[in-house]
Amino acid sequence: ETVSDDDEIDYSSKPEFYDETLDSKDELWAEKQRRGRVSDAVLSCPACFTTLCLDCQRHETYVTQYRAVFVVNCKIEDEPPLTGSKRKRGKKASQTEGLNDTATFKRVCCSVCSTEVGVVDESEVYHFFSVIPSES
Repeated sequence: ETVSDDDEIDYSSKPEFYDETLDSKDELWAEKQRRGRVSDAVLSCPACFTTLCLDCQRHETYVTQYRAVFVVNCKIEDEPPLTGSKRKRGKKASQTEGLNDTATFKRVCCSVCSTEVGVVDESEVYHFFSVIPSES
C-alpha cells in the first residue's frame, strides 16, 4: 500500500521556519529604507536575484535603464574607467546610450555574484542597465 506524504506530516506542531508576520515585517523594513520616497521599481541582479536598489527612477527614453543614488549589494570596479562616446557599436554601446558623452564612469557589479549591472558616474549617480525590475 502506498502512503502519501500528507499522511506522514505531523500537522499538530508548528512549522520550524514559517513566520506568518514576515511579509508585514519586510514591508515595514522597505518603507523605512525608502523614507517616504516613491520608486519606479525594485532592482535585482539578473544572475542571482539579489536586491540592488529599492529607490530608483526609470530613464525617460530608454525604459530598460534606471538611475539611483541609494543602492545596496553593489561594488564599484576601479579598473579602467569608461568614458562616454557615441561612436561605440554593439551590445555595450546600446547599454550605455543616453549617458553623458563627456563623463567618466566606473563599472558597478553585484557584490554577491560579481555580475556587471551598470555604471556609476562622477556625481555618484548609479546607472543600471542590466537588472531585473519589479513592482515597488
